[in-house]
Amino acid sequence: MPKIKTHSGAKKRFNLTKSGKVKYNHANKSHLLNGHGKTTKRKRGLRKGGYADVTNEAAIKRMILYK
Repeated sequence: MPKIKTHSGAKKRFNLTKSGKVKYNHANKSHLLNGHGKTTKRKRGLRKGGYADVTNEAAIKRMILYK
């Protein structure tokens, strides 16, 4: 049986923790960061990583099977 291919977009966006949770970085952090773009409070929140919801975990783990 052949190996399953890893989803190219998913492998760049998600990581697995030792406990098996799916970790990701927030989006919307690349431009419009000063002036009229985003507030300091919002940008500070975007710095922190997040964990995928349990309802999406199984689908993401299937996409990054070998990671």
